[in-house]
Amino acid sequence: MSQNKTASLSIKLIQPTAEIGAAVHKLISECPPLDTNSMYCNLLQSSHFAETAVAAVLDHDLVGFVSGYRIPKRPETLFVWQVAVGEKARGQGLAGRMLKEILSREQNRDIKRIETTITPENQASWALFESLARKLDTEISSTVMFDRHQHFADQHDTEMLVKVGPFKPISNH
Repeated sequence: MSQNKTASLSIKLIQPTAEIGAAVHKLISECPPLDTNSMYCNLLQSSHFAETAVAAVLDHDLVGFVSGYRIPKRPETLFVWQVAVGEKARGQGLAGRMLKEILSREQNRDIKRIETTITPENQASWALFESLARKLDTEISSTVMFDRHQHFADQHDTEMLVKVGPFKPISNH
């Protein structure tokens, strides 16, 4: 078995806790072009939003993390904030596995849509969500959410709102 295949099988997907917040902060800082947030934000993502987040652990090291939350006025929609996959875990489909893990949890089985934002140049993220839409047998669409000029004062690329869904609940099996 190849080393990557062995690593993929050894990666455990867990619901995060505040104790990994600092490791999340470090992982995100090592995954450009992701925006780093404060460590405090990562602690909240790992605790307050743990039901809609997942951590990927390989040999006690954090190698992946997805943060998200239910949109308050539309709780059947999961907004995916960030998807981070560390260098030693790339190329194994981990990002898709992590998203499916969140959706397959009993407490999230009523989620029918995913939304996220992606910059036009972030080909890896586009590929991830296009693949997810295919696997969920659903539609994907995008529109401008935050414009480089209007919202970011030319300090950040335009963020496209990407919508995936509606889809049926994912089974744990």
